[in-house]
This record gives sequence, C-alpha cells and structure tokens, in this order.
Amino acid sequence: MRAEAEQLVESIKQSVGLLRRHLDVDAATRRLAELNAKSEDPNLWTDPEFAEKLMRERTMLEDRLGSLAKIERDLDDAATLVDLAETEGDHAVEAEGIAALRALKAEGERRQLEALLSGEADANDSYVEVHSGAGGTESCDWARMLLRMYARWAERRKFKVELIEETAGDEAGIKSATIVVKGHNAHGWLKTESGVHRLVRISPFDSNARRHTSFASVWIYPVVDDRIQIEVNESDCRIDTYRASGAGGQHVNKTESAVRITHLPTGIVVACQSERSQHKNRATAWNMLRARLYELELEKREEKANADAASKTDIGWGHQIRSYVLQPYQMVKDLRTGHVSSSPADVLDGDLDPFMEASLAQRLSGRTVAVEDVE
Repeated sequence: MRAEAEQLVESIKQSVGLLRRHLDVDAATRRLAELNAKSEDPNLWTDPEFAEKLMRERTMLEDRLGSLAKIERDLDDAATLVDLAETEGDHAVEAEGIAALRALKAEGERRQLEALLSGEADANDSYVEVHSGAGGTESCDWARMLLRMYARWAERRKFKVELIEETAGDEAGIKSATIVVKGHNAHGWLKTESGVHRLVRISPFDSNARRHTSFASVWIYPVVDDRIQIEVNESDCRIDTYRASGAGGQHVNKTESAVRITHLPTGIVVACQSERSQHKNRATAWNMLRARLYELELEKREEKANADAASKTDIGWGHQIRSYVLQPYQMVKDLRTGHVSSSPADVLDGDLDPFMEASLAQRLSGRTVAVEDVE
C-alpha cells in the first residue's frame, strides 16, 4: 500500500501545481478581494448586467480558490493518516487513508478539467468551418468526413448541430461547410481542433486502388453572445448576395437569398445560406463575422494569430495538426501532443474526447513535445 500512497500523493501534488499555475493564486486572491469590496457597494445593482457579471466572476473565484485550498488540506490530512497508520501497523486505517487519496486524485482531475474550460468564451456555442485542401475530389470527400466527425462528436455530447453553409464539391464531398454546435462548453471543447487534418487511405476514386494523401482545414470560433460586444463598421465590409446551392427541385432558391460578407481590413469572409430569407441569412452572417473578429482578438491576446493564420491559409504538408491513417495500418496521431488512437473508425465516428483533453491539458501545463508524423 505504501507504494500506491506515494504515487497518489505525487499525482495529486502535480494536479495542485497545475491548478495553482493556471489560476495564479496571488492574482486571483487580490481580484477576489476587489470583487468583494465592489459587491458591498449599495449602488451595484443599478446596473444589473454589470452586477451579474461581477457576481458570476466572484462566485467562480471563490469556488476555485476554495476547492484548491480544500484539496491541499485534505491531501495533508490523508497523507498524515497513512503515515501514522503504517507506523502503528493499523491496516484498516491505512486503507481508509488510501481511499481518501484516491478520491482526492479524482477530485483533482475533475478540477483540472474545469480549469481547462475556463476561457472567456469557452462556455459559448461554437462555429466549425471545414475547407478542403490539396487533393481535389479526395480532399472534398475528406472534408465531408471531417464535417460528419464533428457532427457525430456533438451528438455524443447531446449538443445541437445546425448547418449554416455548404458548398458541394465538383464530383463528391464538399469544398467548404460551416456548422454551429450548440451546448454548454461547446467552444471550450472544440477550440483546439483548429488546424490542418491529414488523411492517408486507399482512394475510393482511384480505379488503380493507390494510396492517396488528402488535406482539409478546420477553423473553430465561438458564437458571440450578448455579454461580448464587438463593433463592426459596415463601411469596412463588402456584402454579396447569390443563389443558395442545393440538391435540386424545391431546395434550390429562385432568388438571391444567400449572403456573403467580406471584412476588408482583415480579409475574413463569412457566408450563410441556411435560410430561405435573405434577411435571416444576413443577420446570421453578421453574427458569424462578429464571432470571427472576436476570435481574432483572442488569438492576438494569446500571441498565436500568426501561427493559426499560417495553418489555415496553407492547407497542405508541414501544417497538419493530426494525421488519420487508414492504410496500410490503422492509426490517428496528434502531432502536437503525441496522443494516438489505433481505431480511426471510432475517431471518425466522433470519439474525439481523448484528443481534445490531451490538447487542453497541454495548454494548461504549457509543455510542448516533439512528435514525428506518421507515414
């Protein structure tokens, strides 16, 4: 039991260390004191929106600081209990201490996961854009597979998925598509999926059954809610209308109801054709543009804008974040964290949580690893 106790204590200490660094305990304590002082202002609730935001932040900090302090206290108590029990040869009490350490380890892991999803927009719904890259029909088919993968992941989590825009490929698949995933922490989970995804397989479109490599890019950005104000000047935008594409018959619009907005200063382009009404499509497109501009601002704060832009604009070799190999062997490998799955079928059916958790944990720890791509 002694070896297990030592392992548990070390694991819990690592969790505590990560949580302390992520929370920045000194800064959080000072901020909580400021919020407590402001909450005592008798005029606070004259601005209900500001007051709610303040109280929400206060509650969050109290919970995180309190839970961290409790884990540290309980760790000290449980470790002391195990040491005393071992010294006295009391196996029943030692087992009790070990059980307490196991529960603390689980609590630490749960709190780590909460910390991973504590970004400013993590609780929001999320847009998912997929674009085909190098590889023609192969890449269009791969883009369609990726779109389905994220839709299946969302369904597993009981999230709602809505198609915003889709441009069909010339022969198969899609050139591009945008969906919105609606659910608590949708963006927090999806945010690490932005980048180029690489597929290696025997092409179903090649009569000689040769192995092909295809690329598609995924772009994730949060749905901006009423709490986040983003100002956009219409003079900075070009608005185009066009006929929505469809499967034919009654699904093809006879009027130019689809809307595309180009933000000239940044080059950001958004489009919506999900509604028959141009007015509704225009409103959705404006919301998408505000979300994209907000995400751009978040990236600037994190000093990652250049790297993310490069991974998005060049959809090909050297920029992939994950490789999916279906032949001659079965493997999915994340090139940022090194996380591997030997079941591509499950991953493509939405089993993405292990990859997302590994990427989020890497952000929390700040550690990077050198990972070689698969052939």
